[in-house]
Amino acid sequence: MTNTLHRYSDHYAREPGEDVRPVTDDYIVFAMASKGVNDDGIVEKYRAFLKLALEHHPVNIGDATHGGWLRPQRNLTPTNHWKRGRTPDPEAVLAGIDGPSTVAAVFDKYENLKAFVDALAKADIGVSINIAAPMDAAHRCCKDTGLPRHSVEYSLGFRGRVEKLPEAKTLELSTMCGHGMVSAAFARKMLDWVKENRRTPAEAAAYLARFCSCGVFNTKRAERLLDEARSGANGHAPREDAGKPAR
Repeated sequence: MTNTLHRYSDHYAREPGEDVRPVTDDYIVFAMASKGVNDDGIVEKYRAFLKLALEHHPVNIGDATHGGWLRPQRNLTPTNHWKRGRTPDPEAVLAGIDGPSTVAAVFDKYENLKAFVDALAKADIGVSINIAAPMDAAHRCCKDTGLPRHSVEYSLGFRGRVEKLPEAKTLELSTMCGHGMVSAAFARKMLDWVKENRRTPAEAAAYLARFCSCGVFNTKRAERLLDEARSGANGHAPREDAGKPAR
């Protein structure tokens, strides 16, 4: 299972008869090696994976040990956080890979996902590849690139006292960090600031992305969600039976 399996979308909270909006801007590809099996030369294998990803227009890349191409810095104070630049630094991700971990690339367009997976199949870098996406998109990608699907994992959605969960827009933002490093309170704060025109959606998305510890936060999807919130598109609360397709 991957830490992206439970990314939430208000698509799954729609009431019967309401229009649904499939997730069409959130696709993640992981590279994972197995200890003692295919982890020889793993640093170069992971760098090859990410360099290939950079040729296909990702919206984020990351190393699970050190983070994505937007990340915190220990030598900055909290005030600096709001003023610093938002230019991605893929070279920092490549240089930071120093041993066993997982690496990932995030895409907001299916065409870029497909082209990357096709290039990976041809490159055959020697590590396992996992596509985290809505099940129909992952299946389509495998079919379009001529790859047999090895297995599939489903997320069965949220169960239990779902009334205790944050509202849908907050969940959509906070669950894009599967390790829980983007808090619901921080996501809600960014939603409020964007609504108040204190920050742009792009600025708020960059603030949130820095705290994702493995670099799989989708800044483009976050910008869209924040812009929808600013324009008054309200999120739904999760339903008890809100299921999700596999990722």
